[in-house]
Amino acid sequence: MPSLSVRHLLGIKDLTREDIELIFETADTFKEVINRPIKKVPSLRDITIANVFFENSTRTRLSFELAEKRLSADVVNFSSSGSSVKKGETLLDTVNNILAMKVDMIVMRHSSPGAPHYLSKHIKANVVNAGDGTHEHPTQALLDAFSIREKLGSLEGKKIAIIGDILHSRVALSNIFCLQKLGAEVMVCGPITLIPKYIQELGVKVEYDVRKALQWCDVANVLRIQLERQQIKYFPSLREYSLYYGIDKALLDSLNKEIILMHPGPINRGVELTSDAADSQHSIILQQVENGVSVRMAVLFLLAQMNQ
Repeated sequence: MPSLSVRHLLGIKDLTREDIELIFETADTFKEVINRPIKKVPSLRDITIANVFFENSTRTRLSFELAEKRLSADVVNFSSSGSSVKKGETLLDTVNNILAMKVDMIVMRHSSPGAPHYLSKHIKANVVNAGDGTHEHPTQALLDAFSIREKLGSLEGKKIAIIGDILHSRVALSNIFCLQKLGAEVMVCGPITLIPKYIQELGVKVEYDVRKALQWCDVANVLRIQLERQQIKYFPSLREYSLYYGIDKALLDSLNKEIILMHPGPINRGVELTSDAADSQHSIILQQVENGVSVRMAVLFLLAQMNQ
């Protein structure tokens, strides 16, 4: 059976194109499973997985937990609020205490970039990065690319525009790496203050006019404005942002072509997307949520195989 080239999923940067395609093929199988009347398989029956979240999360955490339970793994949930982290316990001590309970795999979200990488060097368990600061969010990029592949058949030569708060987004970076490895062209679009200076070094196009970006692309992946990560004001107001970069149904209908609309969630309705755009026939936002479970099942299953 083919296997991944890595023991941990720390970032898309570490994966080969073959790794990504293997994850997608495995996710196809699991997608069939979760659409059956009995949605469980015993694939990870003897595996214990700890979800260690040092940052708030709803969709990612629920998606991982559901994926783990669909694979019949034993699941332990840890959140830093109400834990000994508040008393000054270090990251490594926290995780080692969890591992002492014989945990095989850690799914971790942390506000510090590189925290999962640090952990992977110090512990034997497999580590899955569920988002580290503004660095990477590999499973989100995988499920986004999987959703595009499902809709368009292939990503080779497709044009994908990532629109919004590129500067603070771990989703943008992981998406750029993943899409390029699969042969897609990538453009980023947003206010000049929210486009990182280094971004062109990654081989992406940069556009500041949202209409031009939409006219260019086959798929628009619209990102949330991350006010909680912004220490200073990057634009005058949300109303102003919405005026220049918000996407509504009228704008989509005015394009002389059909495009696919995506969003990693949660949506700030009325800011980056209006409800009539988010709920339109262009949108595959709910398919992304559904695909998140099968893609995460594939990642967990393939990493567990590395230890067989």
